[in-house]
Amino acid sequence: MSSLEKAVNDIKSVKIQGAKEIAVYALEFLRDFCKKNGFGLKFEVAAWKLEEARPTAVVLHNCLEILKKRRRLKTIDKLIKELNESTKKIAKNGNNLIKNKYKIMTHCHSGEALAVIKQAWKDGKKISVIATETDPLEQGVKTAKELAKEKIPVTLITDSAVGYFMKDVDMVVVGSDSIRKNGVANKIGTFLLALCARNNNKPFYVVANTMKFDKRKKFVIEERPTKEVYKELLHPGKLKGIKLRNPAFDVTPMKFVTAIITEKGILRPEKVLRLLK
Repeated sequence: MSSLEKAVNDIKSVKIQGAKEIAVYALEFLRDFCKKNGFGLKFEVAAWKLEEARPTAVVLHNCLEILKKRRRLKTIDKLIKELNESTKKIAKNGNNLIKNKYKIMTHCHSGEALAVIKQAWKDGKKISVIATETDPLEQGVKTAKELAKEKIPVTLITDSAVGYFMKDVDMVVVGSDSIRKNGVANKIGTFLLALCARNNNKPFYVVANTMKFDKRKKFVIEERPTKEVYKELLHPGKLKGIKLRNPAFDVTPMKFVTAIITEKGILRPEKVLRLLK
């Protein structure tokens, strides 16, 4: 396996999770790749393969658009630095929304959403978290372990238990892979979480750096291998007459979003929609 194939596989297999994390990983790979191969045709091919590995996430696309206009190693370094610094700014901005003793519900694994939660804990707020398991890859388990490592009280629940626990939380905080005019694309199940939050009058916050603002005309909801849904090791035998679908993301309409926490401040949906025009 070539280094490019390995990088693509790491992204595609969800070894690297989160839109920002995918972008940083891909940019770090391209920095070494372009030192050897330059910014010509080989770069174009590598950039295309990396972007196609997880097509819904927009951060890498936006970074590559900038890099294609300014094809220099300094551009890569600048983009990585800005992405990493944006998380620190996001954490401080989001922390302002969290009060002492708040119980927060989150979904999947988002480095930016976790940064907000961790910042509140570091500031001495006695918070607790309910994390969804996030089927079918159980990405929420990674979230729960990360929070437990920080000594933050966390409870792991099944995705289908969201309605049972929503009445007990003070707010919902989730990440995002893409912010579009038609809504927020995030891990499958986010839309149902937003609907449940609205029904219980709970604020629903999306955490996203502004590189996640998505103006692409072509937008694809990634569908992942069906073997992630039906694990033959647990259920021996083949399914007959049953079709399997495994979309990785859904889109939550902006009307269900209380605000979007960015590095540039806490933005109301109407302002975000204006910026996406």
